[in-house]
Amino acid sequence: MASIRILSDRVANQIAAGEVIERPVAVVKELVENSIDAGATRVEVEFRNGGKSYIRIEDNGKGMSPDEALLSLERHATSKIREAADLNEVSSFGFRGEALPSIASVSRFTLRTRAEGWAHGTEIKINGGKLIEKKDCGMPVGTVIEVAQLFNSVPARRKFLKTDPTETAHITYNCRLFAVAHPNVAFRVLEGGRTVFQSPACADLRDRIAEIWGRSLADDLIPVEAHDSASGLRLTGLTAKPGVGRSTRRELVTLVNRRPVDSRTLGFAVLDAYHGHIQKGRYPPAFLFLEILPCDVDVNVHPAKREVRFRNEGAIRRFVLAAITDTLQSASRSAQSTPAPLPSDSPLQKKPSSEAPPAPQIAPESIPAVTPTKRPTPEPIGQTGNAAQSLRPGAAASPRPQLDAPKLENATPPPDVESTGPAQRGWQLITLLKRQYGLFDTPRGLVMLHLRHADQRVRFERILREYQTSTPPSQSLLIPQPIELEPLAVETLRVHLDLINRQGFRIEAFGRNFYRIEAVPTWLEAEQAEGFVRDMIDLLRQRGSSQKQAELIWAAVARLAVEGSYRRSDLMSEAAVQQLAEDLLACQTPHTAPSGKPTFTEISWAEWARRFGRE
Repeated sequence: MASIRILSDRVANQIAAGEVIERPVAVVKELVENSIDAGATRVEVEFRNGGKSYIRIEDNGKGMSPDEALLSLERHATSKIREAADLNEVSSFGFRGEALPSIASVSRFTLRTRAEGWAHGTEIKINGGKLIEKKDCGMPVGTVIEVAQLFNSVPARRKFLKTDPTETAHITYNCRLFAVAHPNVAFRVLEGGRTVFQSPACADLRDRIAEIWGRSLADDLIPVEAHDSASGLRLTGLTAKPGVGRSTRRELVTLVNRRPVDSRTLGFAVLDAYHGHIQKGRYPPAFLFLEILPCDVDVNVHPAKREVRFRNEGAIRRFVLAAITDTLQSASRSAQSTPAPLPSDSPLQKKPSSEAPPAPQIAPESIPAVTPTKRPTPEPIGQTGNAAQSLRPGAAASPRPQLDAPKLENATPPPDVESTGPAQRGWQLITLLKRQYGLFDTPRGLVMLHLRHADQRVRFERILREYQTSTPPSQSLLIPQPIELEPLAVETLRVHLDLINRQGFRIEAFGRNFYRIEAVPTWLEAEQAEGFVRDMIDLLRQRGSSQKQAELIWAAVARLAVEGSYRRSDLMSEAAVQQLAEDLLACQTPHTAPSGKPTFTEISWAEWARRFGRE
């Protein structure tokens, strides 16, 4: 075993860099936090090649004197704390005193700064932790830091970085968080000389969200305001209206004392408040600012300060849960007094008819009804009309143009299910129960059909059959729908765009971070196009970008599509239920829904005889 010795400052800084500087976005985060702590009202971020080759952070903060500039590059040099007791009252963003020396130890580092009252600024150059040059320079009050060739001196760390577009997306997303956290600060972000986004100082949070995340999202938010004088807690910001949900948590942003953090306590409190207000499995977009006494929160539990720990987790959770719950209840009462259409952010959303009362949850698609005297003709599921009028038991369906779809008769039935429909096999619908089940009389016994599970299986196999065809049926949108995406979503869509467009979609680039949906498959409603595409992109991002997984990916997309099939509120007619049973038995796997849940269950006549006692 080698003898114990003290590491050099250069090696110690590189080890510290491994904790603080994981990837280029960590450099941007640390430097932007320093700019905000310095009182900057304008911050400019520029980078190239995902931040690997070049990063520049410029601000108009108070700057540093020549002596302070040199001292800032020493380990544990900070102006934020003086003694251990100060850690209980941390109100600034950067306070460890490790960021600048750690960054300088793994890059070519240039610092230019000038404080108020100095006639000139100071320029310091460091390469791989070694001081190269220090000189005077001319510049306005503020600080400019340039970081080039990040991790060149640590090749092992550099090879673990992701692709340039992925690193770019992380930097852009992080800058968006800072822009939302500090509406009073003007932000400008440039990539390779091109402006990614630019936002002046905003007095209103909604305006900042509209500029950074899009106007459509800003319009789907309602204000939150709650205060507890006893504990010193205050919650402000904007949260989603009832019924508005996303497939991922990326737009559920929580900030503690203006610091963007990942907090399970806050996240679960918000999700619990939305129970019953959005569909299960979806997440409400929200931008919530929790103000708390610094002594009641520990921001020092993570090297990169991404997580926090509360002194009283239970009290925080109860406070946030009550605040969001009260906000949603007030919004629901307002919506009842002033009816308004439900937001169309979800692929499962459908506008309620004039005879069906609006419900806070999403109203999915259903199967059209037909007259009982005429054998119903199957049509592509997902094409809906007036649900309350056409799906009422005994009502005649309105004539609508038929769209091409694969014939169900071509499907190969399972070995234990005949290819004939339920009517030919002696299946007779007895009644509908709770608008959720269909009870059938069959020669073998009584069959209970779960309408939603059956509809999901039919839609799922129909979508997969279309995926296997060379030219899946498609429908052009009368008015193309523009869609604005965040950078990570743009990169995912770019990678999978050919795969998506081969499956009945037609999506084209329409500017930086903007796309236009011009056509969708026949199984997707036009009004659901934008929400479904967003959810599909999130799904593809989670499952990876390997083209070899195309079939598995599209199977997951099909499962996403069938989540919007029949529900109890759709008022399916008896004739439509009979048709659904026939379509189900033509499927390759009729016994289960794509989720694995059963589509029907049977109790034989012999079992009934056993239960009642044989005579």
